[in-house]
Amino acid sequence: MSDLKARLIETALAEGFVAARICRPDAIPKVSERLKAFLEAGYHGQMNWMAERVAWRGDPTALWPEAHSVIMLAESYSPEHDPLTVLEHTDRAAISVYAQNRDYHDLVKKRLKRVGRWLIDQAGGEIKVFVDTAPVMEKPLAQAAGLGWQGKHTNLLSRDFGNWVFLGAIFTTLELEPDQPEGDHCGSCRACLDICPTDAFPAPYQLDARRCISYLTIEHKGPIEEDLRSLMGNRIYGCDDCLAVCPWNKFAVAASDTRYAAQDDLKAPKLAELVKLDDAGFRAKFSGSPIKRIGRDRFVRNVLYAIGNSGDPGFLEIIRPLAADLDATVQDAARWALVRLSSFK
Repeated sequence: MSDLKARLIETALAEGFVAARICRPDAIPKVSERLKAFLEAGYHGQMNWMAERVAWRGDPTALWPEAHSVIMLAESYSPEHDPLTVLEHTDRAAISVYAQNRDYHDLVKKRLKRVGRWLIDQAGGEIKVFVDTAPVMEKPLAQAAGLGWQGKHTNLLSRDFGNWVFLGAIFTTLELEPDQPEGDHCGSCRACLDICPTDAFPAPYQLDARRCISYLTIEHKGPIEEDLRSLMGNRIYGCDDCLAVCPWNKFAVAASDTRYAAQDDLKAPKLAELVKLDDAGFRAKFSGSPIKRIGRDRFVRNVLYAIGNSGDPGFLEIIRPLAADLDATVQDAARWALVRLSSFK
């Protein structure tokens, strides 16, 4: 099996993954307890799906009892530009690096399936592949497999490729030799904690999603609490601050797939153009993008918060009609932005 494992990793790297490691499905026994504490604290906010099928999420052996090995793979989407620069331009929108082009779910899943098919052709067995859409705790499994460790910002990072990676998992009924888990190498660094605009980390290695801009702009439905709106700046979809400042990114690996490269019109799009999108225009602009799933109303809500934070009264006439939008949350965001900007006249 050692020869099979070596060829499996070689195949994964040839497909574009930056690393592949293996662990047992029962390699994360403490995760169930940590997940329970996270949920009891209410840190998941409106993400009720995290509490559903909690037994599967906390115990991979319950998800698919027949699986004997988990192959964890990392794929780089390292940006070619500094994602923090756009924060200085308040008339522009900051979109998370991973969402500036094609939806990674589709790209990573296709690669996982090709690797999985190769494994079946070589050794038989059965497989299931997962990319962030099933009750699988990818980050703890990735640490158990030795890909990296969960940093103080709770994301996976590595001494070999930093933290700009997507994770995928291949569960298999085959017995493959597991790798050694990775230890923590954050040391005394707290750059990711200190840069967070909304103070979303109650403690190192803990995240309160209810204060996280990625959660607020993507998962949170309805109006966002007013004290948080002003802290969001011009971030309209996700937030990269804690990822971008990690010192381990000096070892970041370039993305192998050009479809992760930022589209020119999404690196720093104009807020004045985005706020005018109707439903049809929104769906057309973000076809094939992960942004599409939040819908036009939530997206425009986020843009209006960014406009309200711009300090530019020149936006007043552009956003005034949205105070009568068909969506109540958009109305609320527009009225809040109008009040904010009127104080700068």
